[in-house]
Amino acid sequence: MEVRHLGLVPYGDGVALQEALRAEVLAGEAPEQLLLLEHLPVYTLGRRSAPGDLPLSGAFLADQGIEVFRTDRGGKLTYHAPGQLVGYPIMRVDDVIAFLRTMERAIVDALAGAGIVAGTRPGKEYTGVWVQDRKIASIGVHLSRGVSTHGFAVNVDLDLAPFTWVVACGLPDVAMTSIAAEGGTDDVARFRERMERAFRAAFAPVPSMT
Repeated sequence: MEVRHLGLVPYGDGVALQEALRAEVLAGEAPEQLLLLEHLPVYTLGRRSAPGDLPLSGAFLADQGIEVFRTDRGGKLTYHAPGQLVGYPIMRVDDVIAFLRTMERAIVDALAGAGIVAGTRPGKEYTGVWVQDRKIASIGVHLSRGVSTHGFAVNVDLDLAPFTWVVACGLPDVAMTSIAAEGGTDDVARFRERMERAFRAAFAPVPSMT
């Protein structure tokens, strides 16, 4: 797997890069990829987003400098901004549920390295990673011809207020949190290194017993 640290990327550019890399992976012209980056402020709406999830006017969004994109990923509405680590795995996937659970485990392991005790919750609507009843990481993917795009977002140190202006993750009462809010000291650069190691370990091929 090739891992790319891309820095701050506008959301539309990130989507275009994923689509180009997916075509290369499908054609056998590139290895599987993990893109690690941050986005400029943006709300993204997944395939299951409801009309009432984004109750904000265009004028308000413009004043706040927040873009809006409708995407083909699973899940509902979420928010990206600098201070949040976003990961886009461009990988061949046979079992999407196992893929999601493995990503969750990788995030939990990376957070443990940052001193944050996190876990998962049962139920499709609770996909992601939680610190008790507070959500710290969101996951939403799209599969085309067996290759994934989109992925995960872990809140490291960002303003959480924009999550409260919308119905984040389709959960009206969800409380979002971050590494900083939970008392952790990792910045995005440090956590990005942890996340790369945890992701590689979680998705490492199982050694043959022959």
